[in-house]
Amino acid sequence: MTDSKNKLENAKDKVVGEAKEAAGKVTGNEELELKGKIQSSKSDVKKNAGEVKEGIAKKINDAVDKNKEDR
Repeated sequence: MTDSKNKLENAKDKVVGEAKEAAGKVTGNEELELKGKIQSSKSDVKKNAGEVKEGIAKKINDAVDKNKEDR
């Protein structure tokens, strides 16, 4: 999946999760509220994992570029 598709999917999961959580609170449906919290949290984890992955890739690329310059 491309980066923009991942961002869109994460944003969708965040919004839908928050909506489920709110609906669960309003209706007193604890199961729906919990599902919403999980879905919303899942999008946060995916976002953070993507940012960490990008940071690691940048550091590796910088190290490879520096190594090439040193030769």
